[in-house]
Amino acid sequence: MPKYVIEREIPDAGKLTGTELKDISTKSNAVLQQMNRAGKDVQWVESFVTPNKLYCVYNAPNEDAVREHAKLGGFPANSVARVTQVIDPTTAEATPK
Repeated sequence: MPKYVIEREIPDAGKLTGTELKDISTKSNAVLQQMNRAGKDVQWVESFVTPNKLYCVYNAPNEDAVREHAKLGGFPANSVARVTQVIDPTTAEATPK
């Protein structure tokens, strides 16, 4: 399934409390359950909180499903990009194909 990185502009995101992050996560999970019951296979992998943005990683069939999740949850999705490849330190050791 395709993987997407979502950039969410949220002023002072880095100052969100544990309770606020829990509430956001709870809302996101509820929306995902609703979407998946409707036959859409969308998975939240993880998110990174920075001072003014969240960067979220999702598995989804297409960009429209990612944007639908954002709309239903009331979350911004300022940028949605499909991941075409993943690299890490071990990539330097691989033989190019």
